[in-house]
Amino acid sequence: MTRKLYYLDAYQMEFKSKVTNIDEDDRGPYIVLEETAFYPTGGGQPHDIGILNGIEVIDVEEVEGEIRHYTKEKFPDGIENVQGTIDSKRRIDHMQQHCGQHIISAVFHDQFEILTTSFHLGKNTVTIDLDTERLTDELVRRAEDQVNQIIRDNAPVESKWMSVDEASDYPLRKPLVVEGDVRLVIIPGIDYNGCGGTHPRFTGEVMAAKFLGWTKNKKQVRLEFVCGHRVLDKLGQKHRVLTELKRIVQKPESELVAEIGELIKSNKERDKQIADLEEQALKYEAKDIIANSQDKQVIQCVFKDRPIQTLQSLGKAIIEQAAYAYLILISEQEHQLQFVLAHGEDLDRNMNEVAKKTMPLIEGRGGGKPNFVQGGGKRLIDGAAFAERVKSLL
Repeated sequence: MTRKLYYLDAYQMEFKSKVTNIDEDDRGPYIVLEETAFYPTGGGQPHDIGILNGIEVIDVEEVEGEIRHYTKEKFPDGIENVQGTIDSKRRIDHMQQHCGQHIISAVFHDQFEILTTSFHLGKNTVTIDLDTERLTDELVRRAEDQVNQIIRDNAPVESKWMSVDEASDYPLRKPLVVEGDVRLVIIPGIDYNGCGGTHPRFTGEVMAAKFLGWTKNKKQVRLEFVCGHRVLDKLGQKHRVLTELKRIVQKPESELVAEIGELIKSNKERDKQIADLEEQALKYEAKDIIANSQDKQVIQCVFKDRPIQTLQSLGKAIIEQAAYAYLILISEQEHQLQFVLAHGEDLDRNMNEVAKKTMPLIEGRGGGKPNFVQGGGKRLIDGAAFAERVKSLL
């Protein structure tokens, strides 16, 4: 079995090793080493990435008892030794997030009797599922304060290999499900947990933890958070957003929320006014179209680049006023035709049947109620010709 250097020293980012196998599987080419500092995916923690002899390592997995380093290109046969370099930024980040999760889970369990049921270390944020149906703002605030106090206390983070029987002498957070030896991660007085991940030597290296919010997930709660340098990244992102908002909305930061709320309210009112005016304009346009049709039973109009929503609104306005008429509205666009086919309440005709006979002309699709159909397709003929073909069926 490969010797796991990351358990001996999680801070070792460079190493040399002998090659024991070069092969490939459905994931791609891989190389197996006598010893490695590359951490494979496991226990909720993602794998390391880095370089082996100048070749990029893109994935690391433990398969059938061996650690496979999946590489961007296959190693040439005959390579006996490699020099490896771990992406230290990614490794330290994972150490901060994972240790932070231990502390957060410990605080929720010990202080609030809420168990953690799962853990996911994502690219941007981390989540844990908590065995409760709801949290309160006050509880979340108290938990976050306690977590950050533990981080500031700079408590030691230890790891020990021992038998399952020896591990049972510790106040474990959850029962062990392994046989043989187990690796126990210990933050004295705070957390005792079987864990195969990488961790810093002291809680202070986690730097800080910030809860980002929580959502209901089935009958549990999913808490989202960041630790370490990710807290600074989030702070930087939010600062850039606030700075840009203050440039657009020239108010002090403390007044931004209220000012933006007023702007949104004002815009909604303006949008409603515009919608009302557009509706009135469409009613007047509908009257003009009916007047110009000179009481013909088929009213047809071809427009340029009018949205289908406008055609629908205009069509409803027309058939409300012209109960005796069939209606054909076409919108010509650069590469497509859209249409509304309808009739007033004095007529009895299924417009879906008419649409089905004409849609092959534009390789179109559509449907609706028997008296009101909308659809569209490719602009294989012009709008006027399409309208005439529909009219011929009416």
